[in-house]
Amino acid sequence: MVLDKKTKTWEHKHFTDIIDYLDSNDVLVLNDTKVIPARLIGTRDTGGVTEVLLLKDLGENVWQTLARPQRKVHIGQIISFGDGMLKAECIEKEDQGICKFKLIYDGILVEILDKLGEMPLPPYIHEKLADKDRYQTVYAKHPGSAAAPTAGLHFTPEILKKLEEKGVELIYVTLHVGLGTFRPVEEEDLTNHVMHSEYYEISKEAAERLNLAKKNGKRIVAVGTTSTRTLESAYDNGFKETCANTSIFIYPGYKFKAIDAQITNFHLPKSTLIMLVSAFAGREFILDAYKEAVKEKYRFFSFGDAMFIK
Repeated sequence: MVLDKKTKTWEHKHFTDIIDYLDSNDVLVLNDTKVIPARLIGTRDTGGVTEVLLLKDLGENVWQTLARPQRKVHIGQIISFGDGMLKAECIEKEDQGICKFKLIYDGILVEILDKLGEMPLPPYIHEKLADKDRYQTVYAKHPGSAAAPTAGLHFTPEILKKLEEKGVELIYVTLHVGLGTFRPVEEEDLTNHVMHSEYYEISKEAAERLNLAKKNGKRIVAVGTTSTRTLESAYDNGFKETCANTSIFIYPGYKFKAIDAQITNFHLPKSTLIMLVSAFAGREFILDAYKEAVKEKYRFFSFGDAMFIK
């Protein structure tokens, strides 16, 4: 669905038509994070089963995780995965299922996760993926995400090639998707909602190219809410080379500084994602467009359809 936020109108198209909506005056910004098989099923020293979802690498083999059932996990307790190939010691408990674990292993963690871990699919998808790459963008490069930047799943190598042939500039940034992106908003007062921070990077080259695009009046099109949050977090009278954590929460009333258009999926109610999109295009307009999408049987959520908001 193509939305024009100025005229408050929409059109129904196929995703391959995105090629017709972008040209040499556009910069397309994509999040090249790579999803790791971050879902681990282990056994506590008491014999009970615990699921651990790795969310964020805090350094020195300490990870922020989502543990279920959290009430059965105690500080100092060891959880074992794959007959002890990987162990995790609980060193801190927070609310809403969050635990910090110290990982204990020999070898290379990424290789161990490839053997033991499962792709952390959204809870409404009940089948295991036969092919782990189905939950990666075709340009995924830097491992670290607990979820895919799903707006990017629509792109194929062929579409990207055609866009480049039209003169569209492709720029890659990285944001490792964690809990901040998909934790629902439960607060009546939005200002009380706490976003969990997520790690992002913008290279020196990407910052320079983005600044040149701004200077030349090019349109910056963010692919997905993660690219949007990365760019808005990093923009302060220009883009700078950045490696940092962001807990930016964008909701109606926010003034966008970095982006001019975005490609995004159809999101869950009460999510920070639908609030970000509503801030960009206007809440009433987005809700009307969602009603139209339901009527036209668009697919929602991670493996669903897309909208281009210009």
